[in-house]
Amino acid sequence: MTKLIKEKHLRFEVSPGQKKERIDLYLSAHIENATRSKVQKLIEANLVKVNGKFIKPSYKVLPQDIIEAAIPISPRPEETEAEDIPLNIVFEDDYLLVVNKPAGMVAHPAFSNYTGTLVNALLHHTKNLSGLNEPGRPGIVHRIDKNTSGLLVVAKDDWTHAQLAKQFSKHTIEREYWAVVWGKFKQSKGEIETFITRSKKDRKKFTASTSEGKHAVTLYEVLEEYEFASLVKINLKTGRTHQIRVHLSSINHPVFGDETYGGREIVYGANLPKMVSRTKNLLEIMPRQALHAKTLGFIHPHAKKLVRFDSELPADIKTLISELKSTAK
Repeated sequence: MTKLIKEKHLRFEVSPGQKKERIDLYLSAHIENATRSKVQKLIEANLVKVNGKFIKPSYKVLPQDIIEAAIPISPRPEETEAEDIPLNIVFEDDYLLVVNKPAGMVAHPAFSNYTGTLVNALLHHTKNLSGLNEPGRPGIVHRIDKNTSGLLVVAKDDWTHAQLAKQFSKHTIEREYWAVVWGKFKQSKGEIETFITRSKKDRKKFTASTSEGKHAVTLYEVLEEYEFASLVKINLKTGRTHQIRVHLSSINHPVFGDETYGGREIVYGANLPKMVSRTKNLLEIMPRQALHAKTLGFIHPHAKKLVRFDSELPADIKTLISELKSTAK
Protein backbone atom coordinates (compact mmCIF):
# COMPACT_ATOMS: atom_id res chain seq x y z
CA MET A 1 0.00 0.00 0.00
CA THR A 2 1.28 3.45 -0.91
CA LYS A 3 2.45 5.46 2.09
CA LEU A 4 0.85 8.92 2.30
CA ILE A 5 2.53 12.11 3.49
CA LYS A 6 0.21 14.48 5.38
CA GLU A 7 2.65 17.14 6.64
CA LYS A 8 5.39 19.20 5.07
CA HIS A 9 8.28 20.01 7.43
CA LEU A 10 10.29 23.20 6.99
CA ARG A 11 13.36 24.45 8.84
CA PHE A 12 14.79 27.97 8.75
CA GLU A 13 17.97 29.33 10.33
CA VAL A 14 17.64 33.09 10.74
CA SER A 15 20.58 34.95 9.20
CA PRO A 16 23.00 36.86 11.47
CA GLY A 17 21.97 40.20 9.95
CA GLN A 18 18.22 39.71 10.43
CA LYS A 19 16.46 42.63 12.12
CA LYS A 20 13.80 42.00 14.76
CA GLU A 21 10.56 41.05 13.02
CA ARG A 22 7.34 39.34 14.08
CA ILE A 23 7.51 35.66 13.27
CA ASP A 24 4.20 35.67 11.39
CA LEU A 25 5.59 38.33 9.06
CA TYR A 26 8.92 36.52 8.72
CA LEU A 27 7.36 33.16 7.83
CA SER A 28 4.77 34.61 5.44
CA ALA A 29 7.68 36.05 3.45
CA HIS A 30 9.69 32.81 3.53
CA ILE A 31 7.05 30.12 2.96
CA GLU A 32 5.78 29.88 -0.61
CA ASN A 33 2.10 30.81 -1.01
CA ALA A 34 1.74 31.53 2.72
CA THR A 35 -0.24 34.45 4.13
CA ARG A 36 0.12 36.07 7.53
CA SER A 37 -3.25 34.72 8.68
CA LYS A 38 -2.32 31.17 7.64
CA VAL A 39 0.96 31.41 9.54
CA GLN A 40 -0.86 32.67 12.64
CA LYS A 41 -3.14 29.64 12.50
CA LEU A 42 -0.12 27.34 12.30
CA ILE A 43 1.40 29.03 15.36
CA GLU A 44 -1.86 28.84 17.31
CA ALA A 45 -2.11 25.13 16.47
CA ASN A 46 1.39 24.57 17.95
CA LEU A 47 2.87 23.68 14.57
CA VAL A 48 5.71 26.21 14.78
CA LYS A 49 8.69 26.05 17.13
CA VAL A 50 11.60 28.42 17.66
CA ASN A 51 14.71 26.86 19.20
CA GLY A 52 12.61 23.84 20.15
CA LYS A 53 9.86 25.81 21.93
CA PHE A 54 6.34 26.83 20.92
CA ILE A 55 5.84 30.58 20.52
CA LYS A 56 3.12 33.20 19.99
CA PRO A 57 2.48 35.09 16.72
CA SER A 58 3.93 38.22 18.35
CA TYR A 59 7.32 36.56 18.91
CA LYS A 60 10.11 38.52 17.23
CA VAL A 61 12.73 36.50 15.41
CA LEU A 62 16.37 36.99 16.34
CA PRO A 63 19.58 36.28 14.44
CA GLN A 64 20.49 32.56 14.38
CA ASP A 65 17.05 31.44 15.65
CA ILE A 66 16.14 27.96 14.43
CA ILE A 67 12.52 27.90 13.23
CA GLU A 68 10.70 24.64 12.55
CA ALA A 69 7.24 24.51 10.98
CA ALA A 70 4.94 21.58 10.17
CA ILE A 71 2.41 22.43 7.48
CA PRO A 72 -0.63 20.13 7.07
CA ILE A 73 -1.16 19.27 3.42
CA SER A 74 -3.57 17.17 1.41
CA PRO A 75 -2.50 13.52 1.69
CA ARG A 76 -0.10 12.70 -1.12
CA PRO A 77 1.96 9.65 -2.16
CA GLU A 78 5.46 9.47 -0.70
CA GLU A 79 6.74 8.68 -4.18
CA THR A 80 5.52 10.00 -7.52
CA GLU A 81 3.70 7.22 -9.33
CA ALA A 82 3.42 6.42 -13.03
CA GLU A 83 0.03 7.16 -14.56
CA ASP A 84 -1.29 6.19 -17.98
CA ILE A 85 -1.89 9.71 -19.29
CA PRO A 86 -1.62 10.41 -23.05
CA LEU A 87 1.33 12.57 -24.07
CA ASN A 88 1.73 14.68 -27.21
CA ILE A 89 5.38 13.91 -27.95
CA VAL A 90 6.83 16.14 -30.66
CA PHE A 91 10.30 14.57 -30.62
CA GLU A 92 12.10 11.77 -28.80
CA ASP A 93 15.50 10.11 -28.94
CA ASP A 94 17.71 8.26 -26.44
CA TYR A 95 18.58 11.46 -24.58
CA LEU A 96 15.56 13.77 -24.42
CA LEU A 97 11.93 14.36 -25.29
CA VAL A 98 10.04 17.45 -26.44
CA VAL A 99 6.44 17.42 -25.23
CA ASN A 100 3.52 19.66 -26.16
CA LYS A 101 1.88 20.16 -22.74
CA PRO A 102 -1.86 20.85 -22.71
CA ALA A 103 -3.32 23.67 -20.64
CA GLY A 104 -4.48 22.46 -17.24
CA MET A 105 -1.60 20.02 -16.71
CA VAL A 106 0.97 20.79 -14.01
CA ALA A 107 4.59 20.01 -14.90
CA HIS A 108 5.39 18.14 -11.67
CA PRO A 109 3.69 17.19 -8.40
CA ALA A 110 3.23 20.10 -5.99
CA PHE A 111 0.79 21.33 -3.37
CA SER A 112 -2.79 20.23 -4.29
CA ASN A 113 -1.53 18.69 -7.57
CA TYR A 114 0.01 15.33 -6.70
CA THR A 115 -1.46 13.31 -9.56
CA GLY A 116 -2.24 13.91 -13.21
CA THR A 117 0.99 15.84 -13.80
CA LEU A 118 3.41 15.70 -16.69
CA VAL A 119 5.86 13.78 -14.49
CA ASN A 120 3.23 11.12 -13.71
CA ALA A 121 2.68 10.71 -17.45
CA LEU A 122 6.43 10.64 -18.22
CA LEU A 123 7.06 7.91 -15.63
CA HIS A 124 4.53 5.73 -17.42
CA HIS A 125 6.07 6.48 -20.82
CA THR A 126 9.73 5.84 -19.96
CA LYS A 127 11.93 4.60 -17.13
CA ASN A 128 14.78 6.81 -18.30
CA LEU A 129 14.49 10.26 -16.73
CA SER A 130 17.22 12.42 -15.22
CA GLY A 131 17.56 12.57 -11.45
CA LEU A 132 19.27 15.92 -10.91
CA ASN A 133 16.18 17.56 -9.42
CA GLU A 134 14.70 17.04 -5.98
CA PRO A 135 12.47 13.95 -5.68
CA GLY A 136 9.21 14.21 -7.59
CA ARG A 137 10.64 16.16 -10.55
CA PRO A 138 12.56 13.62 -12.67
CA GLY A 139 13.45 14.85 -16.15
CA ILE A 140 12.04 18.35 -15.72
CA VAL A 141 14.53 20.89 -17.12
CA HIS A 142 12.14 23.88 -17.16
CA ARG A 143 8.46 24.59 -16.55
CA ILE A 144 5.54 26.47 -18.00
CA ASP A 145 2.52 27.49 -15.95
CA LYS A 146 -0.34 25.06 -15.40
CA ASN A 147 -2.76 27.02 -17.59
CA THR A 148 -0.22 27.80 -20.31
CA SER A 149 0.05 25.26 -23.12
CA GLY A 150 3.08 24.45 -25.22
CA LEU A 151 6.51 22.92 -25.69
CA LEU A 152 8.78 21.58 -22.94
CA VAL A 153 12.06 19.68 -23.19
CA VAL A 154 12.58 16.72 -20.84
CA ALA A 155 15.96 15.08 -20.12
CA LYS A 156 16.44 11.33 -19.95
CA ASP A 157 19.83 11.36 -18.19
CA ASP A 158 21.76 13.60 -15.83
CA TRP A 159 24.44 14.72 -18.31
CA THR A 160 21.88 15.78 -20.91
CA HIS A 161 19.91 17.57 -18.20
CA ALA A 162 22.98 19.47 -17.02
CA GLN A 163 23.89 20.58 -20.57
CA LEU A 164 20.34 21.78 -21.27
CA ALA A 165 20.21 23.56 -17.91
CA LYS A 166 23.39 25.47 -18.83
CA GLN A 167 21.71 26.74 -21.99
CA PHE A 168 18.70 27.94 -20.01
CA SER A 169 21.01 29.59 -17.48
CA LYS A 170 22.92 31.40 -20.23
CA HIS A 171 19.62 32.42 -21.92
CA THR A 172 20.66 30.86 -25.23
CA ILE A 173 17.48 28.79 -25.57
CA GLU A 174 15.03 30.02 -28.22
CA ARG A 175 11.59 30.35 -26.65
CA GLU A 176 8.78 31.88 -28.64
CA TYR A 177 5.27 32.28 -27.24
CA TRP A 178 2.08 33.47 -28.91
CA ALA A 179 -0.58 35.22 -26.87
CA VAL A 180 -3.88 37.01 -27.35
CA VAL A 181 -3.78 40.16 -25.22
CA TRP A 182 -6.07 43.05 -24.44
CA GLY A 183 -5.81 46.22 -26.54
CA LYS A 184 -3.84 47.55 -29.50
CA PHE A 185 -0.18 48.53 -29.19
CA LYS A 186 1.19 51.95 -30.10
CA GLN A 187 4.29 50.29 -31.54
CA SER A 188 4.30 47.02 -33.49
CA LYS A 189 7.50 45.86 -31.77
CA GLY A 190 8.94 46.53 -28.34
CA GLU A 191 11.00 45.43 -25.37
CA ILE A 192 9.88 45.27 -21.76
CA GLU A 193 12.74 45.38 -19.25
CA THR A 194 12.12 45.46 -15.49
CA PHE A 195 12.85 43.51 -12.36
CA ILE A 196 10.26 40.96 -11.24
CA THR A 197 9.58 40.33 -7.57
CA ARG A 198 6.95 38.63 -5.46
CA SER A 199 4.00 40.90 -4.69
CA LYS A 200 3.87 42.24 -1.14
CA LYS A 201 0.05 42.32 -1.31
CA ASP A 202 -0.45 38.77 -2.59
CA ARG A 203 2.37 36.23 -2.18
CA LYS A 204 0.96 34.06 -4.98
CA LYS A 205 1.50 36.86 -7.50
CA PHE A 206 4.54 38.59 -8.95
CA THR A 207 4.95 42.22 -9.95
CA ALA A 208 7.21 44.37 -12.13
CA SER A 209 9.64 46.59 -10.22
CA THR A 210 12.22 49.22 -11.09
CA SER A 211 14.69 47.99 -8.47
CA GLU A 212 13.63 44.83 -6.58
CA GLY A 213 13.77 41.20 -7.62
CA LYS A 214 15.27 39.48 -10.66
CA HIS A 215 16.15 41.20 -13.94
CA ALA A 216 13.72 40.27 -16.73
CA VAL A 217 13.56 41.11 -20.45
CA THR A 218 10.67 40.33 -22.80
CA LEU A 219 10.48 41.10 -26.53
CA TYR A 220 7.11 41.36 -28.30
CA GLU A 221 5.87 41.79 -31.87
CA VAL A 222 2.27 42.36 -32.93
CA LEU A 223 1.11 39.76 -35.49
CA GLU A 224 -2.58 40.71 -35.83
CA GLU A 225 -4.91 43.37 -34.44
CA TYR A 226 -8.61 42.99 -33.65
CA GLU A 227 -11.21 45.45 -32.41
CA PHE A 228 -10.02 45.49 -28.81
CA ALA A 229 -7.29 42.84 -28.69
CA SER A 230 -4.08 41.75 -30.42
CA LEU A 231 -2.22 38.56 -31.27
CA VAL A 232 1.42 38.97 -30.26
CA LYS A 233 4.60 36.96 -30.64
CA ILE A 234 6.83 36.98 -27.55
CA ASN A 235 10.47 36.02 -27.13
CA LEU A 236 12.11 35.64 -23.75
CA LYS A 237 15.63 36.83 -23.00
CA THR A 238 15.20 35.67 -19.39
CA GLY A 239 12.92 33.10 -17.80
CA ARG A 240 11.30 34.41 -14.61
CA THR A 241 8.18 33.02 -12.97
CA HIS A 242 5.07 34.44 -14.70
CA GLN A 243 7.38 36.75 -16.70
CA ILE A 244 5.24 37.18 -19.83
CA ARG A 245 2.02 37.59 -17.86
CA VAL A 246 3.55 40.10 -15.43
CA HIS A 247 5.28 42.13 -18.13
CA LEU A 248 2.26 42.41 -20.43
CA SER A 249 0.02 43.32 -17.52
CA SER A 250 2.54 45.98 -16.42
CA ILE A 251 2.07 47.82 -19.75
CA ASN A 252 -1.73 47.48 -19.57
CA HIS A 253 -1.97 44.67 -22.13
CA PRO A 254 -2.77 41.65 -19.91
CA VAL A 255 -3.04 38.23 -21.51
CA PHE A 256 -6.69 37.62 -22.40
CA GLY A 257 -8.34 35.32 -19.86
CA ASP A 258 -5.55 35.63 -17.26
CA GLU A 259 -7.39 35.66 -13.94
CA THR A 260 -4.29 36.44 -11.87
CA TYR A 261 -3.06 39.48 -13.81
CA GLY A 262 -6.24 41.28 -14.90
CA GLY A 263 -7.05 39.45 -18.13
CA ARG A 264 -10.63 38.57 -17.23
CA GLU A 265 -11.78 42.18 -16.90
CA ILE A 266 -12.70 44.59 -19.70
CA VAL A 267 -9.44 46.48 -20.22
CA TYR A 268 -10.22 48.02 -23.62
CA GLY A 269 -13.42 48.70 -25.55
CA ALA A 270 -15.69 49.40 -22.58
CA ASN A 271 -17.74 51.82 -24.72
CA LEU A 272 -18.26 49.38 -27.60
CA PRO A 273 -21.79 47.98 -28.14
CA LYS A 274 -22.73 44.95 -26.02
CA MET A 275 -19.16 44.72 -24.72
CA VAL A 276 -20.14 43.00 -21.45
CA SER A 277 -21.97 40.15 -23.17
CA ARG A 278 -19.31 39.87 -25.89
CA THR A 279 -16.54 39.64 -23.32
CA LYS A 280 -18.48 37.05 -21.33
CA ASN A 281 -18.86 34.87 -24.41
CA LEU A 282 -15.17 35.17 -25.28
CA LEU A 283 -14.08 34.35 -21.73
CA GLU A 284 -16.23 31.23 -21.83
CA ILE A 285 -14.22 30.16 -24.89
CA MET A 286 -10.99 30.97 -23.03
CA PRO A 287 -11.26 29.88 -19.36
CA ARG A 288 -7.48 30.27 -18.96
CA GLN A 289 -4.77 32.67 -20.12
CA ALA A 290 -4.52 32.71 -23.94
CA LEU A 291 -0.80 31.94 -23.91
CA HIS A 292 1.02 29.15 -25.80
CA ALA A 293 4.72 28.19 -25.81
CA LYS A 294 4.83 27.76 -29.59
CA THR A 295 8.50 27.33 -30.51
CA LEU A 296 11.48 25.83 -28.70
CA GLY A 297 15.05 25.74 -30.01
CA PHE A 298 18.32 24.61 -28.43
CA ILE A 299 21.67 22.96 -29.15
CA HIS A 300 21.19 19.21 -28.84
CA PRO A 301 23.78 18.18 -26.20
CA HIS A 302 24.82 15.03 -28.09
CA ALA A 303 24.30 15.97 -31.75
CA LYS A 304 25.97 19.37 -31.10
CA LYS A 305 23.61 21.08 -33.54
CA LEU A 306 20.62 23.39 -33.33
CA VAL A 307 17.26 21.65 -33.13
CA ARG A 308 14.06 23.68 -33.40
CA PHE A 309 10.51 22.58 -32.76
CA ASP A 310 7.25 24.33 -33.56
CA SER A 311 3.66 23.63 -32.56
CA GLU A 312 0.20 24.68 -33.66
CA LEU A 313 -1.95 26.92 -31.52
CA PRO A 314 -4.37 24.84 -29.42
CA ALA A 315 -8.05 24.69 -30.33
CA ASP A 316 -9.23 27.13 -27.65
CA ILE A 317 -6.88 29.91 -28.79
CA LYS A 318 -7.75 29.25 -32.45
CA THR A 319 -11.45 29.56 -31.62
CA LEU A 320 -10.85 32.76 -29.65
CA ILE A 321 -8.98 34.33 -32.58
CA SER A 322 -11.73 33.29 -34.99
CA GLU A 323 -14.38 34.92 -32.79
CA LEU A 324 -12.33 38.11 -32.40
CA LYS A 325 -12.00 38.33 -36.19
CA SER A 326 -15.72 37.77 -36.77
CA THR A 327 -16.86 40.31 -34.15
CA ALA A 328 -14.63 42.96 -35.72
CA LYS A 329 -16.44 42.71 -39.06
